[in-house]
Amino acid sequence: MRAAYACDPEQSRGRLYPEEESHFRSPFQRDRDRIIHASAFRRLKHKTQVFVEHEGDHFRTRLTHTLEVAQVGRTIAGTLGLNIELTEAVALAHDLGHTPFGHTGEDALAELMAPYGGFDHNAQAIRIVTSLERHYAEFDGINLTWESLEGIAKHNGPVTGELPYGLAEYARLQDLELHTHASAEAQVAALSDDIAYNNHDLMDGLRAGLFTDADLEELKLTADSYRQVDQLYPGLEFKRRRYEALRRVFGVMVEDVIAVSRARLNAAAPESAQEVRELGHAVVDFSPDLKERIAEVREFLFHRMYRAPAVVEMRTRVTRVVEELFPLFMSRPDLLPDEWQKDVAEAQNETAMARIVADYIAGMTDRFALQVHERLLGGDSERVAGGL
Repeated sequence: MRAAYACDPEQSRGRLYPEEESHFRSPFQRDRDRIIHASAFRRLKHKTQVFVEHEGDHFRTRLTHTLEVAQVGRTIAGTLGLNIELTEAVALAHDLGHTPFGHTGEDALAELMAPYGGFDHNAQAIRIVTSLERHYAEFDGINLTWESLEGIAKHNGPVTGELPYGLAEYARLQDLELHTHASAEAQVAALSDDIAYNNHDLMDGLRAGLFTDADLEELKLTADSYRQVDQLYPGLEFKRRRYEALRRVFGVMVEDVIAVSRARLNAAAPESAQEVRELGHAVVDFSPDLKERIAEVREFLFHRMYRAPAVVEMRTRVTRVVEELFPLFMSRPDLLPDEWQKDVAEAQNETAMARIVADYIAGMTDRFALQVHERLLGGDSERVAGGL
C-alpha cells in the first residue's frame, strides 16, 4: 500500500515535452525503461567502479554497482510504502554521468574543465538524460518526468550556491526546486548507493588482496557479523565465511535505514511528497551509531583500498590518458566522430568547444578511452591494461 507521502504517478508534474502517456505503464515505469534503454546506461558495463574495468571479471563495474543500488532501493522503498518505480528510475540513472576510470577520471576532467565551468558527474547525468541522448524525433534527451529529473539532480540533498554547468543549463528550462530536499524515493536511492558501495568495496578489496578478513574483524561494522558466522558455522570455508559475514553487514545497513526512516516519517507525518521536500531535513537516513561505524569503514577503505600503492599507480596512468586526450581534441576537433561534427560546427567559443570535448570524453568507457589514447597518441595503454 502506497503511503500518503509517496510520489503518485497520477499526480506527476509531467515532462518538459508533453507526450501521450502509455496505456499500460505508469510515467515512472516508462522513465525506468527509457533509462535502461539509454546508450549511456549500456556503457556503464565497461566503466570503473574502483578497479579499472579490465582488471578482473569479478570486480564491480559501474553497471553492476548500479543494479545493486536499484535492488536495495526497491526493497527499502517497498517497505516504506514509497513508489518503487520512481526509486528504481533514480537509482538506475544516478551514475550515468560518470567518466571512464571512476572518480579518478572525474577528478582529471574536472580540473581540465575548471576554466570552462567545471565538471560534476551528477550534473552530467542531467545533461545526458536531457540533451546528449539523441534518439527521439521530437526532442533531445529521453524526456523524463519532473520527479525523476529532480531525483537525479538532488538525491544527495539540496543543491545550493553556484550550480554545476549541466544543472545551471537545464535550470533555465525547468525549475527542479534545487533548494529543497528531494522526494523520499530519491533519498532512498541515495542511501541505497551508500549501502551498495560500502558493502561491495569491502568484498572487492578482499578479492584484490588489499586487506584480509582478519582486518575486517577489527572494524565495528563488520566484527559482529564475522562472530555470528563463526558461531553458526565453525570451520566454514573462507570464501563462504566471507560472503556470509558481508551479507549480514548488508542486512544491518538496510534494516537500520528502514527503522530510522520509518520513525522519521512517522514523526514528521507528511501528507504528500511535496511536504517531504519542504521539511528542511532528510527523512531517509542511517542512525548516528551506524553512521559512526560506516565512517570507520570509509576511513579504512580510503587508506587500504583507494590509496593502495597499486591503485594509486593505476590512477596516475589513467589520469594521464584523460589529461592527454582533452587538449588533443581541443586542438583537433576534426578527430571527433562524424556525429559530433555538427555540434563542433555550431560551437560559438572555446567554452562551448570544451563542453563538447568533455561530453565526448565523459561518455567513453575505460577500454574505449585506452584504445583511443593508444591510436591517437601511441601512449602506454598496453601497460595500463596490464592491471594490478
